[in-house]
Amino acid sequence: MDRRDFLKKGALAASLPLAGQGMHTASAPALLRSPLPPLRKEGHLSWLDGEEPVVKSGATWGQAWPRGVLEPGRALCLVNERGGKAALQSWPTAYWPDGSVKWTAHAVPANTALGGQFRVEKGLSPAPVKAVRVENRRDRFEVDTGVVRWVIPKRGPHIIREMLRDDRLIAKNARLIGLVQDGVEIESAVQTESFRAHINRATAEQQGPVRAVIKMEGVHRTETGREWLPFSLRLYFYAGGESLRVSHNFIYDGDDQKDFIRGLGFRFEVIQRDEPYNRHVRFVGEDSGLWSESPQGITGLRRDPGRAVRQAQIDGVATPPLSEWDSRVSSRMHWVPVWNDYSLSQLNANGFSIKKRTKSGHGWIDAAQGQRASGVGYLGGVSGGVLLGMRDFWQLHPTQIDIRNAGREVSEATLWFWSPEAPPMDVRFYHDGMGQETYEQQLDALNITYEDYEPGFGSAYGVARSTDFTLYVLGATPSRADTIALADTIRKPAQVVAAPEDYLKAGVFGSLWSLPDRSTPMKKAIEERLAWSVQYYRKQINQHHWYGFWNYGDIMHTYDADRHVWRYDVGGYAWDNSELSPDLWLWYSFLRTGDPDTFRIAEAMTRHNRDVDIYHLGRFKGLGTRHNVQHWGCSAKQLRISTSAYRRFHYFLTGDERTGDVLNEVIESDRALAELNATRKVSSGVPVPGKAKIGVGTDWGSAAANWLTAWERTGDDKYRRWLENAMRVIGGHPQGFFAGAFGFDVDSKKLLPPPDKGPALSHLSAVFGLIEVCTELNQLIDVPEFKAAWLRYGRYYSASDAEQKAELGRPFHNNSLTVAHSRLTAYVAVQEGDRALARRAWKEFTREREFTHQWTGRKLATQEITGPDVLNPIIEVPWVSTNDAAQWGLAAIQNLALIVGGLEG
Repeated sequence: MDRRDFLKKGALAASLPLAGQGMHTASAPALLRSPLPPLRKEGHLSWLDGEEPVVKSGATWGQAWPRGVLEPGRALCLVNERGGKAALQSWPTAYWPDGSVKWTAHAVPANTALGGQFRVEKGLSPAPVKAVRVENRRDRFEVDTGVVRWVIPKRGPHIIREMLRDDRLIAKNARLIGLVQDGVEIESAVQTESFRAHINRATAEQQGPVRAVIKMEGVHRTETGREWLPFSLRLYFYAGGESLRVSHNFIYDGDDQKDFIRGLGFRFEVIQRDEPYNRHVRFVGEDSGLWSESPQGITGLRRDPGRAVRQAQIDGVATPPLSEWDSRVSSRMHWVPVWNDYSLSQLNANGFSIKKRTKSGHGWIDAAQGQRASGVGYLGGVSGGVLLGMRDFWQLHPTQIDIRNAGREVSEATLWFWSPEAPPMDVRFYHDGMGQETYEQQLDALNITYEDYEPGFGSAYGVARSTDFTLYVLGATPSRADTIALADTIRKPAQVVAAPEDYLKAGVFGSLWSLPDRSTPMKKAIEERLAWSVQYYRKQINQHHWYGFWNYGDIMHTYDADRHVWRYDVGGYAWDNSELSPDLWLWYSFLRTGDPDTFRIAEAMTRHNRDVDIYHLGRFKGLGTRHNVQHWGCSAKQLRISTSAYRRFHYFLTGDERTGDVLNEVIESDRALAELNATRKVSSGVPVPGKAKIGVGTDWGSAAANWLTAWERTGDDKYRRWLENAMRVIGGHPQGFFAGAFGFDVDSKKLLPPPDKGPALSHLSAVFGLIEVCTELNQLIDVPEFKAAWLRYGRYYSASDAEQKAELGRPFHNNSLTVAHSRLTAYVAVQEGDRALARRAWKEFTREREFTHQWTGRKLATQEITGPDVLNPIIEVPWVSTNDAAQWGLAAIQNLALIVGGLEG
């Protein structure tokens, strides 16, 4: 019986336990039960949240194609819900080995009504009604969306020199600014210095007709001429749009002992043509709350200018002529204060404040307070102005919006990514080493704090952070409802996605996943546990306030049931930094469910990990940092953190160019292995220059994911050769994946076979993406000896002592994470049609000790902790950790696909 017959006839059905036999299938508590994701029609695209956005500012997304379906250069069009064609700009982002297109990215103009379901088809696309045009001049770009014209210098201090609507200058002189001080201690004298960005290069990456992208690169210059904090940013324009989206990224390259950033922001000037009482300042709360005032208010005065006058100012429209006002007010307007300056500051995740003053040198007046601001403000008048906003404003605290000189002819707005009202940014390592000078001392300390410390390695030099913000150049003050709608699209950018069935049919990201299936009690229990896990972490992110400039997007590693907190301050138990692949768990969970919550948690994690947990400059460039109290704190700098295996999902699904930049950065991050031996503390020998030691699991698996992603994105056979050569070396070695490590030539990318000293094994080798990348490699590149070595590894990793001894010469006792590796056993079972091995895989997945610990209804039930035991009420499940969520989740998803779902590996 071959594999197809084996699966078709359901040979495994009798071997799988039924619900009620040794397990409890209680539903997840209602508090944590996942809401039903939007219904998505197979063969169609739809919006992530189900409904078409109210504000249509243009959108970009990625789409998957089955092998051989789409040839390069083929024209594509977009068919909307009514069957009509809409303008579409398309470009390939990945290719199959046969040269056909694997992924495309697409953009639609602003104000394009697509409805709830639409599709991309082969065919010519109509031109946009108002195309975006880029004029490349000697010293500047001029971008015209058909509504707004933007003048963008190629060099110098300004990002945008002019913003014009209907040929009328609305705003100008947009630039990046900052403050740095040389100390933080209160008792010491602190010197503060300002700095501003300088653009060194600007290039047009896309020039329309639907979407244009300008990339700018530069450095920041202090008052004394020092250059530091290299940055890049992209300006995104859509045909017919009145907005500009800016994606900003900077790299920290300062001295952490004396470079403390006090403020980092984006500033521009707004031209004011209206009387102060016809101007407006607005701030938006988290949801639908709005704070709105005029610099010169005419409500609440002792004399009433008239109801129509008051209502006009409240609505943001021009007031009637002064001649129509009550003269007792119009004749005394010079006595009504003009409030020139406003500030909204969000210094933590749970509180913001608004204050205002009449001018510099006079006191600030408290105006309002709230919990979480959207980070959206408006400055302008009835003749036009600018609405500005930052994505993830409160999540990335401390942040701030400043408005200055609102009553004068030229006003100023500043969006602070790091608020100057907050304590200065302090990235120093959090302890003094406690005497850990030798490897022996460091390894001994590891036994208690789980922290891999080494002097000089806990540096933030080279880590990065990205911020996205948006400017709407408006011809008039928006209505109150429109202001809220604009804020919503900044807070939750429009995202197009396909139906889970379409991602699955396309064959992208391997075959180790399937669609949700609740057709039996067993399947229902697994699916509810999977949904429960995502919702549990969503709650934990909020309840434990995993927010902040450097922190947002990451999760914690392990829980402390005694203190009722995650171990945020205990060595390697704190920030997770991709440990045990929560990224993979979340992205595969989204692919199979289409759940918006899952997408947003996964996206925030990718945006964090691609920037903060990876070094982009310096001695550790290309490597990431193992889990730690600080994201850069652990001395274990490894490929397993920086690997493309975790970030390629986001790039292909969204077309995000910043993620694409990081994928490019790490293509040859394996070069760092020649300079830094990841196992230097526990193995002898120092690699000679140009040569390195590469572990076959976390090291080579990570490098292979980088090469695979580069091959997909470019179609360059160089990367295929790197992969195929390595696969042949691994497959040709007597021990295969049990060899443990190989020599490695960082220039040629050739693996150098080590002498056969018998088998070696690490429990971590296959839990950082190796299973997933090897599955894809076996589908894309035919190297029989590599596949045989992989199947052998999967069969014997969790085999009995007797089986391991018979095959490998001795049994292993460090082959833990059995539940996680059960999916590898299942892969072999399906590939080889082995019914007995399939039973073993399921037994490993549901092994009694870990199964009852992780899955029973008693353990699924959460408990609420309140009162003196905790600062704030929390929902607690003490046993949950990265292993329980991420690796259990991946094992469940892949076992469902391989064994229960019956998919071939």
